[in-house]
Amino acid sequence: MFTLTRRHFLMTSAATVAAAAISAPAFATDPILIGVPTAQSGPVGVADQADWLNGVTMAVKEINAAGGVNGRMLETRVVDIDLLTPEGTVAAFQSLVEQGVQALAHSFAIIPQPAMDVAATTGVPYLHGNTSQASLDLVKSDPQKYRNIFQIDVAETYYGAGFVKFLSNQKAAGWVPKNNKVHIVQEQIGYTQVISKATQAAIAASGGEWEQGPVTDIQFPVADWTPIIQALKEADCGTIMIDHWVAAELASFAQSYVLDPVPGALVYLQYGPSQPEFLDLAGDAAEGFVWGSVIGVYADEKGMAFREAYQAKYPGTMGMVYTGSGYDTVNILAEVWKTVDPADFDAVGAAIKAISHRGVCGTYTFGNAEQTPVSYPNMTDDPEAGQAHLIFQVQDGAHTIISPSTHKQADMRPAPWM
Repeated sequence: MFTLTRRHFLMTSAATVAAAAISAPAFATDPILIGVPTAQSGPVGVADQADWLNGVTMAVKEINAAGGVNGRMLETRVVDIDLLTPEGTVAAFQSLVEQGVQALAHSFAIIPQPAMDVAATTGVPYLHGNTSQASLDLVKSDPQKYRNIFQIDVAETYYGAGFVKFLSNQKAAGWVPKNNKVHIVQEQIGYTQVISKATQAAIAASGGEWEQGPVTDIQFPVADWTPIIQALKEADCGTIMIDHWVAAELASFAQSYVLDPVPGALVYLQYGPSQPEFLDLAGDAAEGFVWGSVIGVYADEKGMAFREAYQAKYPGTMGMVYTGSGYDTVNILAEVWKTVDPADFDAVGAAIKAISHRGVCGTYTFGNAEQTPVSYPNMTDDPEAGQAHLIFQVQDGAHTIISPSTHKQADMRPAPWM
C-alpha cells in the first residue's frame, strides 16, 4: 500500500508547478521582443544599419504609444554584428535567438546563409533586406527549413534590368543620349558582380537599343579615382554606371569626376547615394548624379508624412532606403501579431505569407516560392501591386524621385557636365 509522505507531496507539487510553468502561455503583459542585429563599427554598412534601427525604433514607439499589440508592448534587443565574417554574423544572431526574441529584423547580412541558418534552427521569423538572389535561392531550395524567412525587397538583379529599362523610358520621354554605349565600373563583391551581369544581360537583350561599352574593375577601398575617370573619358560612353555601394567612396568619385567629366554622359551611381554620407561628403559635387533603389521611401502622402516625422526625430540628412524599410518591417510584424500568437512561429510565418501591407516603401507581399515582394515596373504593371524601383537624381542638393513616372517628383535635369 502506497503512503503519501510529506516528501512525496513536496516532490509531486514541485513537478506539477514546473510542468504548468512550461506549458503556460506568456502573460498578456509580457513584451514582444524583436532582435535587431546592427553593425555599429567597421568599414561598411554602418550607415545603412543605423538607418534601419532608426526606422525600427520609430515604428516601435508609435505602436507602443497606441497601446502596443493586443496590450503588449514591443521591445527591441540590439546587438553589434561583424558583417564581414560568418563567425561574427552567427554570434550576433545566436545571441538574439538565445535571448528569446519573437522575430529577427535585419537590414542586411553581407554573408546571408549563416544568419538564415541560425534563424532556421528555431523557426523564429526573420525579415531582412539582403536584396540578394542568393538568399532567395536558399529559401526556394529548402522551403521547409527556411519557411519563416522573408526578404522584404527584391533581388539585386533588378538594379541591372531596371536601370536599362529606366534608360529606355527616359529616351522615350525625350532624353537624347550622346551615344548608346554603357560603360560599367564594377566592384568585386558578389552583390555588385550580380548587378553588373544583370545589366550586361539587359543591354544584350535590348535588340541594339543599347550597346555594351567597357567593363572596368575597381577594388574596395578605392584610393584614387583618377585612373577610372581617365578610362571613362577614353571610352566616351553616353551612359556610365558606377556599380559600387559605399557612400563615402561614391562621394569621393563625384568630387573627382566633376573636375574632369565625360561631357554629356548620364552618370548612375547605383544605390550608395541613399546613405546620408553621400550628400554630406560630396556637397555641391553631388548635383546631377542619378542613383536608384529597388526599395525606398515614396514621396506620396504616406511617404512624405513619414519623412517629416523621421526628420523631426533624427535631424540632418535622411537615408532614403533602410529608414522606411525598417519602419515598414515592424509594422508588418505588428499587423500579423494582432491575429496570431507571437510565440507560434509557424503561425506567424503563415500570416506573413498571406499579408498584403502597404507601407511607406510600397506594397509588401510574400506569397511566392521565394517569399519576397514584386518590383514595379520590372515585374508588374500595377504601381500598387509591389515596390517601385525608384530612380533619384540629386537636384538642388536633395534626392528627388525622377522615375517611375507614377511616383516621380520632377523630370530628370541635365547634369552640370551634360
